[in-house]
Amino acid sequence: MGMTAIEKILARNSEQSVVRPGDIVTTKVETAILFDNNFMATTWRKILHVHDPDKVVVVFDHRAPASHVLSAQAHQTGRAFVKQFGISRFHDIGFDQGISHAIVADYGYGLPGTVLLCSDSHTCSAGVFNLAARGVGSPDMTYAVTKGETWFRVGETVRYELQGELRPGVSAKDVFLHLAGTYGDHATLNVEYGGPGLAGLSVNARRTLTTMSAELSVEFATFEPDDVMLDFVAARTDQELQPVWPDEDAVYADRRVIRLDQIAPLVALPDAVLNNSKPVADVSGQAIDQAFIGSCANGTLDDLAIAARVLEGKRVHDGVRLLVTPATQNIYREALRRGYVLAITEAGGVVTNATCGACGGGSLGVLGPGETCITASTRNFKGRMGDAEAKIFMASPATVAASAIQGSIADPLEYFR
Repeated sequence: MGMTAIEKILARNSEQSVVRPGDIVTTKVETAILFDNNFMATTWRKILHVHDPDKVVVVFDHRAPASHVLSAQAHQTGRAFVKQFGISRFHDIGFDQGISHAIVADYGYGLPGTVLLCSDSHTCSAGVFNLAARGVGSPDMTYAVTKGETWFRVGETVRYELQGELRPGVSAKDVFLHLAGTYGDHATLNVEYGGPGLAGLSVNARRTLTTMSAELSVEFATFEPDDVMLDFVAARTDQELQPVWPDEDAVYADRRVIRLDQIAPLVALPDAVLNNSKPVADVSGQAIDQAFIGSCANGTLDDLAIAARVLEGKRVHDGVRLLVTPATQNIYREALRRGYVLAITEAGGVVTNATCGACGGGSLGVLGPGETCITASTRNFKGRMGDAEAKIFMASPATVAASAIQGSIADPLEYFR
């Protein structure tokens, strides 16, 4: 009886030759990522020892640049920590700034076959690189940084077999909304993505799926490896890559086929993403005050390209604020070179620096009472992006851009015919 990709990765990094659902495993941690929230005075407990500074990454992203005195103090604490232990992989405000999960992609920190930890809930984003990545609590992060290990209870795995190709104007965000709307809660489960449909998905599209898998409540989300992903990582690191494929006789809780060519633009209604997706036509005409494209899930270069394509030569509707946040400064600079930023800003959009910002309601786009926002970010929970009376619809970057032009939720497909 074979193992799934996640089971094999956990086994490789533990002292167990075989890992099964229900097992408790202690694994080595190859990469431990601390971000600015870890250094906030309310959560920070001074770390006196670091197991291996070369396995630690420090990123300022949630409130970057600092949005208030408490976040500025957290940044000071983080800088002192980096200096004390000689941590070289440090992403301060400036040239290599960005959201931690996107930084992992930009700099090749996610090594296939390894274990990666961070205390942000969307850490499963790194699973796109065929590794075991999970968000854990601050005490677990402290333990991982000081001891170089952690533990997990192994869950069962659902396999999603991707087939076909997405139509123009339909994106990986729509695939996620289909999964969330059709299959709902995946609590205690792992998700493994694979199949022939991978060939038509960029690494950025795949990363949207693993990032948004956090909203399915998965334990781990990962992709089976292929040359596209391996070449991507190899171009960004000199570390040896050790990818892991699932066994042919791996045992899954379920195998589900997803026909990418049958996916259509979807929208999640406010306050929840699970079992809450509707076709765009069902909510078209819903007036909006703000449109947001960004976050670790949808601040990729692909997403900015889509926004620029929809917006070029158009104007954002009067009374609508369009905010676009690249996930890293690398993405921002490349979007500048390619003309995406010009197209977005000439249409009336505002492009911000790389930060979590509006996604978590921390800065750069907080919603007021009674406002309505359509967002291509990670969550649409009540109060997530500001006032609890605000309504947040979730959709793809194409749908968000089309809606910003229309002034109400709109179908993006007409811009791709």
